[in-house]
Amino acid sequence: MKITQIRNATIVIHYENEVILVDPMLAPKGAIPPLKYLTTTRTRNPTAPLPYNTDKLLDSVTACLITHCQKGHFDHLDRAAAKWLRQHQIPVYCSDKDARFLARKGLNVQSLSTEQTNSFLHGTINLIPCVHGEGIIGRLMEHGHGFLIKQANEPSLYITGDTLLTDDVRHCITSEQPEWIVLPAGGAQFDVGGHIIMGIEEVLEVATLSKGNIVANHLEALDHCPVTRSQLMDSVKEQLLTDKVHIPLDGATILAS
Repeated sequence: MKITQIRNATIVIHYENEVILVDPMLAPKGAIPPLKYLTTTRTRNPTAPLPYNTDKLLDSVTACLITHCQKGHFDHLDRAAAKWLRQHQIPVYCSDKDARFLARKGLNVQSLSTEQTNSFLHGTINLIPCVHGEGIIGRLMEHGHGFLIKQANEPSLYITGDTLLTDDVRHCITSEQPEWIVLPAGGAQFDVGGHIIMGIEEVLEVATLSKGNIVANHLEALDHCPVTRSQLMDSVKEQLLTDKVHIPLDGATILAS
């Protein structure tokens, strides 16, 4: 298995016979309005361009996974990505609560149950609940699902999706001990309210809970994600975790054996 970081939460998972695109945001840099307004330096999104190898990566895609997409979550499925998926009729796997929403966009939807283990490609997939913020902000947000993926002759993989570090997430990590975990580390926060995804402290906690490897993304691509790669790497080095916490640049591929 290989994992390629494209941008933000968008990754590509390379298996021997399948290539899975996850949470695609394909708009060019600056095409989408800011997410923070009470600031003197408003920045349009995405704040980073797509990497040079994006087209080549997309050419190999055979399936797509979407963790959440309703209530305006363009950073996990934007108009450019929906158009690309529709044109290529890529099978799009999502939770059963998102299936109708995505079908209305003309996508080739493959619904996944949130209540039981699903067959998926050459193995199985389980959906793990996300909490994408708490309090007033939490009531306004769309709470999606992460994916615990097990494929024949491949390492197990847990894509947490956009979530805080909850009891459900901790339980999945400690009970299943996935060999690889992809999690959001940008510490996203709107003008009001608390964090809506994990940040540096949560990455370090996951590293203590997990016996496997961690890929941190959702970094340096949106205006409401303040954590930088260098800040996260400094903390990882301080805790002597560089052997298990990976912070890929956009366009980089990790050999996840």
